[in-house]
Amino acid sequence: MAKKLNLSERKIEKARKLAESVTSEIQKYIDLHTTVTVERASLRLLGADGADKNGVPVPNLIADSLKDKCGLGLSRYYLNALVKSAVSPQELNKKIAEGLDISKIDMGDPKAIEKKASELISALDKRINSNVEHRNRKLAQYKENEKKPWIYVIVATGNIYEDVKQAKAAALQGADIIAVIRTTAQSLLDYVPYGATTEGFGGTYATQENFRIMRKALDEVSETEKRYIRLVNYCSGLCMPEIAAMGALERLDMMLNDSMYGILFRDINMYRTFTDQFFSRMINASAEIIINTGEDNYLTTSDAVEKAHTVLASQFLNESFAKRAGMKEELMGLGHAFEMNPDIKNGFLLEFAQALMAREIFEKHPLKYMPPTKFMTGDIFKGYAMNTLFNFVSKATGQSIELLGMLTEAIHTPYLQDRALAIKNAMYVHNNMADFLNEIEFKKDGIIRKRAAQVLDETVDMLAAVKKTGLFKAIESGMFADVKRAPDAGKGLDGVFEKEDGYYNPVETYLKKRLGLTEKAEA
Repeated sequence: MAKKLNLSERKIEKARKLAESVTSEIQKYIDLHTTVTVERASLRLLGADGADKNGVPVPNLIADSLKDKCGLGLSRYYLNALVKSAVSPQELNKKIAEGLDISKIDMGDPKAIEKKASELISALDKRINSNVEHRNRKLAQYKENEKKPWIYVIVATGNIYEDVKQAKAAALQGADIIAVIRTTAQSLLDYVPYGATTEGFGGTYATQENFRIMRKALDEVSETEKRYIRLVNYCSGLCMPEIAAMGALERLDMMLNDSMYGILFRDINMYRTFTDQFFSRMINASAEIIINTGEDNYLTTSDAVEKAHTVLASQFLNESFAKRAGMKEELMGLGHAFEMNPDIKNGFLLEFAQALMAREIFEKHPLKYMPPTKFMTGDIFKGYAMNTLFNFVSKATGQSIELLGMLTEAIHTPYLQDRALAIKNAMYVHNNMADFLNEIEFKKDGIIRKRAAQVLDETVDMLAAVKKTGLFKAIESGMFADVKRAPDAGKGLDGVFEKEDGYYNPVETYLKKRLGLTEKAEA
């Protein structure tokens, strides 16, 4: 796409270098630490699964019995139990669910443990490769799915089986992406529920079985419609790496996976979040799952005009963190939103400038554009008009992923008819605006160019300030989203552990090797 804004490439490069400098300091901490969630995710990828009679997941049972060993890595204890018991992971999981405490099993031959690890890693690699190959094969087969932006809608009934009905209906109406909203506050649970669920609130529990059920349903529609329908869930919160692990195993296609969202909007400890996001992103990168970051949320707590630069600054940071986790730019769905007050003069031009600026700076990234929500009203006709302007900007600026707004946004979980109207609106606008950007130029000193340049300048200044204070202090002072969080506060700090001498995690080793991170570290 030809660039229209004449943004300073020198300033864009400066912003990237500042972001890299900021994240390099955080990465030093990440490399020296693990978390209870990283360890449970590693266990899941080695085969730990199931739950006891009280619904406590097997990975949690293992972690609870070995919590003081997290700094050494919990995988060795699970692998040791497999070797000593001479059973399959499924059989061992059943024994653990029935009360076996593997922390009490004497440690055996390290070579036998490594051999078992190699066997399970090989099976994991085969499963991930199979999922990636299946997705790529279907995307190649259904070439019309490459139209942009992809239409993204949500389902959120609380009942996975009802979600399936709504998801299939939306896909048949033209949706390209289905996101299953998580039940309220699941991000604050330090475990992942087991099995299919039917009683969520404002959404449906993210479980591996629910992932499997929805994946199967969308594959059925894909075959009927001859379009590959992508599946999304939420890889955030206290179980971020575990959700990523389940998504990789069940072939999810996208994950909400921001580096700072949990800190700012769920008050999860920043040491925990930064460490977890790195491991979760290595999993997502290995499974070629597109991540969606959460900068749109900044504009629900900050003014979208005055604080637009905080969105761009966060996008640069999210990009840098993702690169450190081995993620290709084509998998980085950086987030932004159409959230300005509809009553401001020339608001549409400012929104257009912001969206096109992001598109021109992050050329290869599958940008995710979010609809108006903050200023939505009970006047459904005005709401529909606002969403139409949002659809215009989304198509005209070449966004990749467009979460559709609903005419009854924020009143209730979208009805089927609300979703159908949203899809019709988007398809109408996308068709009529197909080549709009190719047909226009912007005035050299006009509102759109000047606004984009201003936001870039403010972003460079902000990143320079963040580099000076460090990201921990920047968050503590409220530089992002006007939300202040202290480094030693928030949920989950007790689940962070310094890696001890002899730390062992074959899953981490496998992921880094797969993504080429081992060679970079050695270089």
